[in-house]
Amino acid sequence: MNSPVLENLANLSLEESLRFLSENFDEKIVFSTSFGIEDQVISHAIFSQKIKNIEVFTLDTGRLFPETYAVWDKTLLQYGGKIKSYYPNADAIENFVNENGINPFYTSVALRKECCSIRKVVPLQKGLQGAKVWITGLRAEQSDNRNSLEMLQWDEQQQLFKYNPLLHWTTEDVMDYLKKNAVPYNTLHDQGFISIGCAPCTRAIKAGENFRAGRWWWEDNSKKECGLHK
Repeated sequence: MNSPVLENLANLSLEESLRFLSENFDEKIVFSTSFGIEDQVISHAIFSQKIKNIEVFTLDTGRLFPETYAVWDKTLLQYGGKIKSYYPNADAIENFVNENGINPFYTSVALRKECCSIRKVVPLQKGLQGAKVWITGLRAEQSDNRNSLEMLQWDEQQQLFKYNPLLHWTTEDVMDYLKKNAVPYNTLHDQGFISIGCAPCTRAIKAGENFRAGRWWWEDNSKKECGLHK
């Protein structure tokens, strides 16, 4: 992808940028959703425009909130689009739990990262296989680790372009978009859950707490990534 493409994307709206990618890029484009508010914005932009050549997929870790499955179902019913799901290897999960217990991540960062790897990082590789553009819902204000991201950047590890169209959106921007377009979203967001992942590793945040404080809340802020985004 050359500089004119970069310049074009920077000057386009979300909907326009997704159409531009789908019409001007011949190789595989994927969007990974975890059904958070940012992902629902992008899902709406894809499905409402009936963009067929952006493959939408999700990672079902097996430990998601019931509310997450509910918004997954509502999204399918509302738009009629396809969302491909990838799952962790059953043998790997069985061995991990048998060796370490059901919730070992509370006492060990290493075991938490191993759990994330089995349930999310490894399945992600299936979703990204053959892709040359990976669309994400990452935003700069989500965590300190994401302040240095660019809207479109080369991911050396995955060997593809990562496109972050909502990078400079605020939480208010996201919620306004959802309400304006009647997009289904996770009701946990109305209960103080801002960044939502697996149920055992997510809690509601308190007033004044950091955006990511509810994720792996027992760990230091600098360690709060699961390995999906480097």
